[in-house]
Amino acid sequence: MTDAPHRAPAAVTFDAIGAAYQEAFAASEPHRRSLAWLLDRLAPGSRVLDVGSGTGRPTAETLVAAGHEVHGLDISPVMVDLATRQVPGATFECADAREVSLPQGRFDAVCSYFAMLQMDRSEQTDLVRRMAAAVRPSGHLVLATVALEVEDVEVEFLGQPVRATSFSTEGFVELAASAGLAVLDRQEVLFTPALPEAGPEPQLFLYCRREG
Repeated sequence: MTDAPHRAPAAVTFDAIGAAYQEAFAASEPHRRSLAWLLDRLAPGSRVLDVGSGTGRPTAETLVAAGHEVHGLDISPVMVDLATRQVPGATFECADAREVSLPQGRFDAVCSYFAMLQMDRSEQTDLVRRMAAAVRPSGHLVLATVALEVEDVEVEFLGQPVRATSFSTEGFVELAASAGLAVLDRQEVLFTPALPEAGPEPQLFLYCRREG
């Protein structure tokens, strides 16, 4: 394995966090509601790309249980190993979403939950465009982020120091629209992770459709 200083910061962070992420976030009702929205729009046996698939729970596990074909991408080998063991019905690939090739129109849906916060704004913009292109015309996307107007700020996340960048709600909606997505709905919530002394964070879920 490459020495930590030469690896992507997100890989180092999530290797260290491991299963603690699932303990803190997997019970999120807003997250599960967004999956229910997506399931209502998928034909049987749909192909779904999960960008930033983490431990596989709840996203890949929920989609596989509903009979869909799921391919997960995550930059952390620890997370990929956990997901592979926990959700054997899906496939998982250890890859940097900023660099991996996403075949155009291959998937019926794409979801990405809080996977871009350690990317700069140009990287986030490029990835949303490539995720949109990976969905067939009229396919659906669920995109989730922490809706804050911040750029390269240092925060502590599950005990790990990270540099975080994000957009305001309107900025993220504009980003999605510029990628050719129709934003059908949005959900803004304050969610408190299941951790001692954790405070609420402003989460944004965008429900999108790729324009034909």
